[in-house]
Amino acid sequence: MSKNSLDAILSQYESNTENSSKKPKISNEDRLKKYFTEKLQQGVKNATRRFRILPAKDGKSPFEEVYFYERQVNGKYEKIYCTKLNDGEYCPIFEAKEALLMEGSKKAKEMAREYTPRKFYVVKGIDRDNEDHGVKFWRFKHNYTGNGVMDKLMPLFKLKGDITDAREGRDIIITTNRNEKGWSVVTSIMCDDVTILTEDTTKANDWFNNEETFRDVYSKKPLEYLEIVAKNMTPVWDSEQSKYVAEEEKDEKETASLEDEINFMRDDSQSTTTTNSGVSESEGNTDDDKVTVTQLDEESDDLPF
Repeated sequence: MSKNSLDAILSQYESNTENSSKKPKISNEDRLKKYFTEKLQQGVKNATRRFRILPAKDGKSPFEEVYFYERQVNGKYEKIYCTKLNDGEYCPIFEAKEALLMEGSKKAKEMAREYTPRKFYVVKGIDRDNEDHGVKFWRFKHNYTGNGVMDKLMPLFKLKGDITDAREGRDIIITTNRNEKGWSVVTSIMCDDVTILTEDTTKANDWFNNEETFRDVYSKKPLEYLEIVAKNMTPVWDSEQSKYVAEEEKDEKETASLEDEINFMRDDSQSTTTTNSGVSESEGNTDDDKVTVTQLDEESDDLPF
């Protein structure tokens, strides 16, 4: 290897390490600004929101198909990123589903549904009510009955053309109501008149050149988290090990450790009692000497488009 090549490799490594260490950590508040949702806030019965879908620069569909598990974890439902279908990587939850299907029994097939990832769409766009938040990501589920968000969007494309076009596109108007069960449901999506994405050059460059993808926003869970969920157990963060552990196994270990400590202290106390009771008179003890065992407490046109 030549000296120039070595210098280039070392320089590249140092640059990447420096950039990684200087990469600012995103706060929870800023992370929430990355999400657009049509869901209603608690106590709100209906609402209307305006959203502008950004065009995909490579000419592809702006709607990315992604897969998440919907699992109840620690008492609430979570959407868990499927590493198998999204990235082609090993996923313990997906493997558990495959194993259940291979087992073949009716009960196993029913259980496999709980381990099956669901298809979602994710699209980038601008929340017209919060443009200062910048580019947001809107995730909604594929509806196999043909009555979902995507099914309401497609007629707009068929009737109005490419509504994502930066100069000749349209904002969409999303109306959400609560159904008889109290769940948020998109009841209609309409499109506004033709408008330019923005006439603000700074915003145009920030929005149009944004390189973030859904993978930057919807993060993967660590492998141990997925393994715990695949076992139908509850993942909890262990600060001592700096990783997720199963709450059920942690409780068992802590209980066993406490029992071991109690038994050790009891054995030690009994040993001390036996030793003290066996001390000879020549060492200064008499038959009246008593040993107390301690009790153990349990606790414009500069626009880029």
